[in-house]
Amino acid sequence: MPNTKSAIRRMRSTERRRVRNRAVKTKLHRLEKTYLAAVTGAKKEEARTALQTVTSALDKAAKGGVLHRAAVNRKKSRLALRLNKLQ
Repeated sequence: MPNTKSAIRRMRSTERRRVRNRAVKTKLHRLEKTYLAAVTGAKKEEARTALQTVTSALDKAAKGGVLHRAAVNRKKSRLALRLNKLQ
């Protein structure tokens, strides 16, 4: 248990951040899964729209500090490569 007022405040804010980060990451995993399903199913148009959705969500996660910008860029690049291999 925290011993100081500031530690109590930090505990509350950390919990709020943890819940938000987890929700965002869960959403990202779900979106990526639908994208990969479209790619493996060779559905080009569906995969293209899913890639736009995933890319947008990844950028928002980086903007909010949930994920690091470099990690997001690397992920977007790898996802785009999979779509390009399909075409």
